[in-house]
Amino acid sequence: MTKNISRRDFLKRLGIGTSIAGLTLAGCKNAEKAISVSPDEKEGEMTYRINPKTGDKVSILGYGCMRWPTKPVEDGKEGEEEIDQEMVNRLVDTAIENGVNYFDTSPVYCQGKSEKVTGIALSRHPRDSYYIATKLSNFNPATQSLEASIAMYENSKKELQTDYIDYMLLHAVGGGGIENLNQRFIDNGVLDFLIKERDAGRIKNLGFSYHGDIEVFDHLLSKHDEYKWDFVQIQLNYMDWKPSAEEEPLSTNANYLYRELEKRGIPAVIMEPLLGGRLSKVPDNIANRLKQRNPEESVASWAFRFAGTHPDILTVLSGMTYMEHLQDNIHTYSPLHPLNEEELVFLQETADLMRQFPTIPCNDCKYCMPCPYGIDIPAIFVHYNKCINEDNVPTTSQSPKYAEARRAFLVGYDRSVPKLRQASHCIGCRQCISHCPQEIDIPTQLHRIDEYIDKLKQQTI
Repeated sequence: MTKNISRRDFLKRLGIGTSIAGLTLAGCKNAEKAISVSPDEKEGEMTYRINPKTGDKVSILGYGCMRWPTKPVEDGKEGEEEIDQEMVNRLVDTAIENGVNYFDTSPVYCQGKSEKVTGIALSRHPRDSYYIATKLSNFNPATQSLEASIAMYENSKKELQTDYIDYMLLHAVGGGGIENLNQRFIDNGVLDFLIKERDAGRIKNLGFSYHGDIEVFDHLLSKHDEYKWDFVQIQLNYMDWKPSAEEEPLSTNANYLYRELEKRGIPAVIMEPLLGGRLSKVPDNIANRLKQRNPEESVASWAFRFAGTHPDILTVLSGMTYMEHLQDNIHTYSPLHPLNEEELVFLQETADLMRQFPTIPCNDCKYCMPCPYGIDIPAIFVHYNKCINEDNVPTTSQSPKYAEARRAFLVGYDRSVPKLRQASHCIGCRQCISHCPQEIDIPTQLHRIDEYIDKLKQQTI
């Protein structure tokens, strides 16, 4: 807890020197290899980080292309939607016009359509004005042979309308442990192939995105001398950051992940800076706390500033579905004003307060879907978290205020999740667990939510 450490000690543990406002590299153990910061930043202009290997000038705000906007299918069935290409083009144009130049996608995003629509939008701009990051997403055993994986890689280039990939990732290593890693990338020769592609210049930077088993993360970093990772994508936000990297080296400890990369001079790409949007939709008392400290800035800006404050971070990804989200993030990073010592301590105290709320660490990535029994797992978790975060609905108080909140939750639940897709229908088959990057025990949480709903119903009668 914050009260047990001094502010100076906290800054040392964070790994950033006391001249944090200037984004010094005092805490970086590989200062000579560290990402450098563009020295001529001006108000209203995007902050950039320089890739120490390639010299790429990368925007600190990266565009995550996992949640492109959709629209109803013309003459389609009710509820049927498709990606809104026109809106995607507008978002990409606005991003590039305001200095964003890193776009992150995957063959499996947006039900397999993200690369195509991203490629259409980006191809309208000069190729040297942006960097493309995509992934080898060979989760399905049918795609894990060398031939099938190469076909996926070649198709990514085709869909993205490019003959080279700037930032190529092994997608979501960690889930399934070392055995799964070996099956997808090592034993079949896929990683060897990708390294050869890098040597040939068709891949400019090779890395991996990490979810799950810390043993896999440590194993891949132990092979850095052999594989020469150019970057690694990790989850980092102020809720996942623990005060000490050494005391709690767990997969969810962003401090530990960041420090291990820092030791080796490997740039970090950040995903989930908002923890699936939860750090932009915090409980009212937390939102008020943040607004009192900085009334002119959004709640989300605190999380983005926290991620960007760390000096060995190349870019911070945000899946911006709406123009207002893009504009707010551009504002936060144009330029980035790193958190100072007081703000870092204040944010850790804020995180401690937020941990008192029993939310579920679901990022709405939908990797758990489809459920074989038709349960809408992400929708259930999103509604439950929204209720806890925004309304803090108790199951015990008889106050009329809380009785109304309970009714609102139950009505909202039925509207958000059709009855046949609700938590009560989970049979505990556990097929979803291995697909969850957050390693949530999904059936246990669904049963807990179902019990919670039963209590709400009893209190509402």
